[in-house]
Amino acid sequence: MSDNRTGDNGAAQDSGAPLDFARRYGPWAIVAGASEGTGRAFARKIAANGVPSILVARREEPLAALAKEIRAESGVECVTAAIDLSAPDAPRRIIEAAGQREVGLYVANAGADTNGALFLDRPASVWLEHVQLNVLTTVQCCHHFGAQMRARGRGGLLLVSSGACYGGATSMAIYSASKAFALNFGEGLWAELRHHGVDVLNLILGRTDTPAFRKLLAEKGMPVPPGLAAPDEVAKLGLARLSNGPTCNWGQADDVVGYAPTSASARRARILAIEEMSKAVFGAKRG
Repeated sequence: MSDNRTGDNGAAQDSGAPLDFARRYGPWAIVAGASEGTGRAFARKIAANGVPSILVARREEPLAALAKEIRAESGVECVTAAIDLSAPDAPRRIIEAAGQREVGLYVANAGADTNGALFLDRPASVWLEHVQLNVLTTVQCCHHFGAQMRARGRGGLLLVSSGACYGGATSMAIYSASKAFALNFGEGLWAELRHHGVDVLNLILGRTDTPAFRKLLAEKGMPVPPGLAAPDEVAKLGLARLSNGPTCNWGQADDVVGYAPTSASARRARILAIEEMSKAVFGAKRG
């Protein structure tokens, strides 16, 4: 797959033929959180590249509608699996849904904050479900499918995240903490798996026009702000930048800091520098 670039505003430029994409990330993908918003957009664009997806989300009806839409526009058959990603058995059920299918791309898209509340104003069980969704389900699925990708020498793990990963804030204690975990987890995976032909990308989003975000705004009596990112553009950027991990900040060029403490290129350089330092201790690559 070609080395994809972004423009000055971080928007993806077209790159890579569908056949190249299918060879690297096929023959199957999994999109966790596919029923709406960016997950829906990822599934459609993956199918447009000739790769069918196992569409995973809690509600069956929108998944079935999406599979029908993809079949009509791309001629690609998708499989649906109605699974609550915040449930402890979610990883096992996702793995079972994949069955014997060879998964070359795992997109961890679910994980929006539907609470918008102070930590002590919700039961601990609510926050534990969020940790299961954003941390435990992602870790277990990346471990299972990542191991298969490493053995084959190709594949991709795409972790969709939020700018909240760069620091805590009021009403986002668990959300920002779980996204910070995903950021460091994804960067560590990139450092380890890039030696084995497996691409890993943290796609860090700003405010995005999703049904979940609009619902939260409506519950809080807040207007929809201007300049929201479109899900289709988000998915386009994520797939274009997948081979250029480990981090991509929406709306920011690779060497621009913007809303993050450090630019994506600076984070990449730091990881590579640590890898070189570790060779003095371990004597070889640790991938």
